[in-house]
Amino acid sequence: MAEHVFNTHDDVVAFLHGQHNEIRRLFAETLDAAEKQTRETAFHELRRLLAVHETAEELVIRPMTRRKVPFGEGIADARLKEEKNAKDLLVSIEHMDMDSGKFVTALSELQAAVLTHAEQEETEEFPKLRDVFDDDDLKRAATMARVAESIAPTRPHPSANLATANLMLGPFASMLDRARDAMKSIG
Repeated sequence: MAEHVFNTHDDVVAFLHGQHNEIRRLFAETLDAAEKQTRETAFHELRRLLAVHETAEELVIRPMTRRKVPFGEGIADARLKEEKNAKDLLVSIEHMDMDSGKFVTALSELQAAVLTHAEQEETEEFPKLRDVFDDDDLKRAATMARVAESIAPTRPHPSANLATANLMLGPFASMLDRARDAMKSIG
C-alpha cells in the first residue's frame, strides 16, 4: 500500500488541504472502481489516510483552534464531533463486502460526512487559523502534523478521539495497525 507524502506544503493549512483533495480523489476512486481488487486497494488507502489525517488534526489543529481562535472551543468541539461520527461510520463499513450495495451506500454516507467536515474546516476553521497564527507557527504546525501522522494508527479507533487518548493509545494502536497492514500486503 503506497503511503502518500505531502511534504510540498509549507504550512499546516496547505498540508491538510492537500490531504483533503487526496481524500476526495480516493472516495471517487473507491466508489467508481469496477473491479473488487481496485476498490479494496483504494478503500484501504482511504482508510489509512483518514485515520492518520484525523489524528493529526486532533493533536495539532484542534488545540491551536482552542488556544487562539475566537470562539475556538465551539469550533473545535464541532469538528471533533464530526470526526467521531466519521470514525464510527468507517468502523461500521470496514468489514463489509465491498461488492455489496450496502457497502456503496455506507461509503457514500461516509463520503458526505467527511466532505462536509472538510468543507467546514476549509471555510471556517482554516481561515481563522491563518488570521491568528503567523507563517512560522503554521510551518511548525505542519511539521508537528507530519510527526503525528508518522506515529498515528492507520485504522479508525473511535475510542481514541481525544488528544490525550491519541497520545496514550496512538503509538500502541499504530504499531498493531501497521503490523496488520504489513501482514495483509504479504499475504
